[in-house]
Amino acid sequence: MPLRGPLRRPALALPPSALLSSSNNAITKTPLRISPLPRSAVAVRQRRGHATHLPVPDTRPKTAIFFPGQGVQRVGMLTPWLEAFPSTTSEIIDEIDSVVGYKLSDVIQNGPGKELNLSPNAQPAIMATSIMIIRILEKHFNFRVEDNAHFTLGHSLGEFAALVAGGYIHFQDSLRMVQKRAEAMSNATRQAEEMYGGEYGMVALVSSKAEHLPPLIAAIHEFVGYGSAGSKEESATDDDWSPIDQVLIANVNSKTQIVLSGSIERIKTLVAHVRQFLGHDPRAVRLKSDSPFHSPIMKPAVGVLQQMMAGNSMVKGRENEDIVTFPGKVTCISNVTARPFESREQLKDLLARQAVETVQWWDSIKYLDQSMKVRRWVGIGPGYVGRNLVGKEVGMRGKDVVKGGGVWAITDPKEIEEVLRGLEETDFYEDDEWQDAWDRWD
Repeated sequence: MPLRGPLRRPALALPPSALLSSSNNAITKTPLRISPLPRSAVAVRQRRGHATHLPVPDTRPKTAIFFPGQGVQRVGMLTPWLEAFPSTTSEIIDEIDSVVGYKLSDVIQNGPGKELNLSPNAQPAIMATSIMIIRILEKHFNFRVEDNAHFTLGHSLGEFAALVAGGYIHFQDSLRMVQKRAEAMSNATRQAEEMYGGEYGMVALVSSKAEHLPPLIAAIHEFVGYGSAGSKEESATDDDWSPIDQVLIANVNSKTQIVLSGSIERIKTLVAHVRQFLGHDPRAVRLKSDSPFHSPIMKPAVGVLQQMMAGNSMVKGRENEDIVTFPGKVTCISNVTARPFESREQLKDLLARQAVETVQWWDSIKYLDQSMKVRRWVGIGPGYVGRNLVGKEVGMRGKDVVKGGGVWAITDPKEIEEVLRGLEETDFYEDDEWQDAWDRWD
């Protein structure tokens, strides 16, 4: 899929005082006034003595906005946003509760944690909170995703927020899909427990060295007997494999970390096998997950999403429109292929299959970092897991480490100032490749 043309983002003139200031632990409600800076690629060329009648490319560093998956939820995560932007957040909360059909906002704010951590609550809560932040950035800071980002992507559940932010799926439709997907996942786990017994969940394996990962993955594929060829959805249809036997790689998160999903007892056996025959000892960490996500056990969720995406939008005024808009406004990266979605049909297929397929997060980050030359990364949504994973893989800790780049996160209103300033300060950086091209034009 070809990349989009120059971004249209207006530069932001930040006020001399802090955008957000703390007073008795509350964020001031003074709205931010934004006005354009006298900045353009033409002006840059004029200062350098270059001709200005030639086509001017977008020279800003490539930017990706990414969203978190399940596990980052916490009771009260809406509180700072409610305090800082009470009117805007109240409207969005009413919309969220209306779509899901119950007071999800009360569960988010008051818990208990055990209830919030249930997938049917956690998944829509995380996705809705991420989009709430996007809405606040648009309304109060004139920050539109299509004017600021070249790419969007999300980790597992986060892909639904990435598709909303990228302009492919309406928020209400996406939130309904997330809710129904989570319910199907929970039901599938319960059915597996009732029919086959055993305990199901997810375990992260962390290797001490990057070179250990390829043989580790190969050993797992050999041990489970399938998964190296074909999709896991196809594997799940094999009657020879009962849920108690199904263990597969759910996520490849980094060059040293993967996540296994399925029967906990069989995962323990697999880890013992790896430690005995591979010659190294990956650290195993049980994740707080109530279902074995991205394993064939989740196959019922695939059918639910396929059915929903076969119909039209459920949003008032869009009932006669396809639920997916293609192309969107910003290039979005698929979890399954680690590449941009190429068509409406492919998007629907991959988004449904994502429930049982491996999340290729590491490959997604490598593709954007190495092939697409993304230099600025902004995580939006609860928690810092995504930012930490991205920062570790691309080797950046803010703009001081890599010229023109950085890894930021907006999880709290107090972080908005740092991110907007970071983006503004790196807007002028010109990649050497662009500079060479401009010199050739002259």
